[in-house]
Amino acid sequence: MEKEEILIENTIAFVKQTLKNAEGGHDWFHIERVYKNSCLIAETEECDLVVVKLGALLHDIADSKFHNGNESVGPTIAREFLEKENVPEETILHCIKIIENISFKGGNSKVNFHSKELDIVQDADRLDAIGAIGIARAFNYGGFKNRKLYDPKILPNLNFTKEEYKASTAPSINHFYEKLLLLKDKMNTKTAKKLAEKRHLVMEQFLKQFYNEWNGLL
Repeated sequence: MEKEEILIENTIAFVKQTLKNAEGGHDWFHIERVYKNSCLIAETEECDLVVVKLGALLHDIADSKFHNGNESVGPTIAREFLEKENVPEETILHCIKIIENISFKGGNSKVNFHSKELDIVQDADRLDAIGAIGIARAFNYGGFKNRKLYDPKILPNLNFTKEEYKASTAPSINHFYEKLLLLKDKMNTKTAKKLAEKRHLVMEQFLKQFYNEWNGLL
């Protein structure tokens, strides 16, 4: 077995163990889906596939929303693991930059780092936030946080600062307008843009049915 294959296998084992008790929308299965989507997108892009794979596997190793908003935990854990695996410093830095810059964070944050590898992993992560699985994840997290499904009196906020977005306790339906429905037009790669079209339509159809049922129409 080649050195790179061993590294990826070790990373998978590490992530599975670390996230064994994670919330259902941010568990190993989320990582696995992002990993598979990343590999799919990478087939049509010129990139460093090892960085893409490591970035995808480690991107949510310690999501800040489960660590009191601390965004340094994930990069720290990732670095410690990669150093133990004797990964070159250049690769470690690139992976950390992916972890630090992948999140939506309200959509109004400035990003100071760009790479094709980040584009790929970010697209893969965003694809998992939309469509049927995106809907399931939104309500799973809302239940985890004991949020309302919907409250007509609480309108979506489309101008969140990063801090406001992280602190929001709005109903789960609001999340569609504050993030999920915006992701289709934020995809970086041609492959992701194509995949996002269908998933976006699934969400629009769901919302239409949701409001019909909420209002006793159908």
